[in-house]
Amino acid sequence: MKFGFDIDDTLINLREHAFHLYNKKLVKEVGIEVFRALKTVEIHEAFGLTAEQGSHMWSSSLDDIYFTDCPVFEFALETLQQLEADGHEIYFITSRPKQYCERTREWMKEKGFPVKDEQFYCGMQDNEKIDTIKSLQLDYYFDDKPAVLLTIQDVHTKTVVINQSYNQDVNLPRLFSWSDFKSFIK
Repeated sequence: MKFGFDIDDTLINLREHAFHLYNKKLVKEVGIEVFRALKTVEIHEAFGLTAEQGSHMWSSSLDDIYFTDCPVFEFALETLQQLEADGHEIYFITSRPKQYCERTREWMKEKGFPVKDEQFYCGMQDNEKIDTIKSLQLDYYFDDKPAVLLTIQDVHTKTVVINQSYNQDVNLPRLFSWSDFKSFIK
């Protein structure tokens, strides 16, 4: 089978990692419960930042956010390693900016993800991401972002939403923990 995976907030806990970095950089102690209650992908509101300030904070922090000690979700790495061992095709499809693609691919390999260069797609807008998902004719695709999940239509790909506070309105099969992955495969 062919499996596609987003990276950020699907395989790795990027937003929560960024939240902790923001607390340090801004010398604040905003509680994790505030993060878990956010209804948006963006995290700046939790720190009292405007959209413009939040955009600047995110952009100026990307090296730290992307390439420091961002944790992998429990069982995500093992799940993908087992898929590869079982002979399945694994595609990584991320909207990370183009200037971070090579470093992201290498970072993923260093973490142990079964990345093949020809099956790693990066540096695209959401609509391009959707076109890539469709053209690959994936059996399954896993993502967290409503803007992507809700526009994958008219394809045979089974789409699964990775549970996040900001995607509760998405009415698709939902993965709460990577330990439950096998229940989605039929």
